[in-house]
Amino acid sequence: MDQQRRAAILRDRLVVLVAQAGDDPRTLAGLAGAARRAGLADDAQRLARRALALAPPAGEIWSRANRILSADIPTWHFMIIKDRLRNEAYDAALGRAVRPNSRVLDIGSGTGLLAMMAARAGAGTVVSCEQDPAIAAVAAEIVAANGYRDRIRIVAKPSGAVDPDSDMGGRADVLVSEIVSNNLLSEGVLPAMEDAVARLVEPGAAIIPSAGRIRIALAHWARLDRSGLGEVAGFDLSPFNQLRQRPHVLSVGDSDLALRSAPADIFAFDFASGGPYRDDRACADLVADGEAFNGVVQWIHLQMDAETIYENRPSHGLKSCWAALFHPVACEMRPPAGATVRVHGSHDRSNVHLWIDPVDGAAGVPVIG
Repeated sequence: MDQQRRAAILRDRLVVLVAQAGDDPRTLAGLAGAARRAGLADDAQRLARRALALAPPAGEIWSRANRILSADIPTWHFMIIKDRLRNEAYDAALGRAVRPNSRVLDIGSGTGLLAMMAARAGAGTVVSCEQDPAIAAVAAEIVAANGYRDRIRIVAKPSGAVDPDSDMGGRADVLVSEIVSNNLLSEGVLPAMEDAVARLVEPGAAIIPSAGRIRIALAHWARLDRSGLGEVAGFDLSPFNQLRQRPHVLSVGDSDLALRSAPADIFAFDFASGGPYRDDRACADLVADGEAFNGVVQWIHLQMDAETIYENRPSHGLKSCWAALFHPVACEMRPPAGATVRVHGSHDRSNVHLWIDPVDGAAGVPVIG
């Protein structure tokens, strides 16, 4: 039985059980849990919300329903909106792009923050799409609570399913999105831009951010050796380090991370063009500063518009909602100052892979991480 047919059968059974449950919040919460285990995420969210509406605001039912509602919500949603520099960059770009009659499309509602920024800047209408139904429902609550229900519409769909006529009332002349990740690509920004620029916005629409780059530098992370396994209870477990997930995810303000070269771009993407974007390979030459390095670090650079840039270049004490990604090399190296280290990269429109060529004249010390 194919997955679609199985889901349809499970949903039919669920409809019968929900009808039998009536307004019993305990049963509804139990059915919400069963729906989630069966892969019926939308039904699970709907039933959990109904159980919450009927249950006292405490106790087991309340706890279980809330757990179902929040189970699949990434924790970065609570971090990203606390990034003041990121928020200021988006707000400034929207303030320049939006006009009194602007029709704005926001891809990835999240909390609704960017949609509300667009409305506050004077947009005539804002359509904000969100593929997660639980997030979309709460975003609609936030929009209403802040007085923007009349100008912002939350559409519980991924952008690829949005219809420019029935959902938007016509193509947008401003597109704002925040669907970039630590490596820039893994939240699907490239296919989303290909589709949105072609179908959902007017020619010449303002695209925020208009471009993105993946930047890299040689780096030394002092905790690399300490972060892996060594001797434990008298046994050498270091071979297990070869199974560690890479790259390592680091705070851009990590005081143990030091850049050992000037940065360079290894990939750049013009979001405003709408692509097409294809799998690619590239290389960048980094000039060593003469100090030891044990990896290559990557971060993101966003061109919001012609005037505003957001970049989370690693620097002691810097705070960013996006992390730096540290790719360890096999051996710690100390090439002479001015030596060129060639870094190679590839991407498949979602994942980014980096590696380096052997470095002439560099003494190599094996690393653990």
